Amino acid sequence: MAKTQRIDKILSHMGYGTRKEIRYLCKDGMVLVDDKIVKDSSMHVNVEKSIIKVGEDVVNYREFVYILMNKPAGVISATEDTRHETVVDLLDMEYRGFEVFPVGRLDIDTEGFLLLTNDGQLAHKLLSPKKHVPKTYYAHVEGKVTETDIEAFRRGVTLDDGYETLPAELTILKSDDVSEIELIIYEGKFHQVKRMFEAVEKKVIYLKRIAMGKLKLDEDLELGEYRELLEEELQQLTE
Repeated sequence: MAKTQRIDKILSHMGYGTRKEIRYLCKDGMVLVDDKIVKDSSMHVNVEKSIIKVGEDVVNYREFVYILMNKPAGVISATEDTRHETVVDLLDMEYRGFEVFPVGRLDIDTEGFLLLTNDGQLAHKLLSPKKHVPKTYYAHVEGKVTETDIEAFRRGVTLDDGYETLPAELTILKSDDVSEIELIIYEGKFHQVKRMFEAVEKKVIYLKRIAMGKLKLDEDLELGEYRELLEEELQQLTE
């Protein structure tokens, strides 16, 4: 079945302006479909077969975008906020029309892997408690992390509100006054990594998510940088 949408919806989705602005673009003869000027912004277009242009620009329409960001500290995982800069604020204008949102949340002081998309179905799949999608973190922890902690995390620990976590995989990279660890958890409770260490009387002082599922953070991305996922990376997320 042909996939048709209104031309104003397509162009607003792709960042060419509001529907009102696109109506004026059409009236000015700036919008072409298959090299024919479109004056009516409500016209339906087959996005899979037609070639759409705005001026000399060919519009490469896509319904969904998938963005991998190396989230910096001090930025919140939200689409809008009146007090803090959000991860969406870091994106170029070309992505604003897609109305992307962060898949899950990282605390304001947590860095690392964050996926932004407008694909609600994928987001639900990755966040569903029933799916148990693994999330991998790197952390600096105040206090010596020991084999006892590994065993406690393997069994699951009791958080401050009485919640029993699922078993988690703790790896000690360095055990010292400030330890370095990696931790894989299979759920996403509020402040979970920090609260798990509090349960064994230790404190997380630096936290970075480095992977979700099989997909790892691109280490070439500086803090605050992002890029779209490659096709094979998207497949890694959906496997």
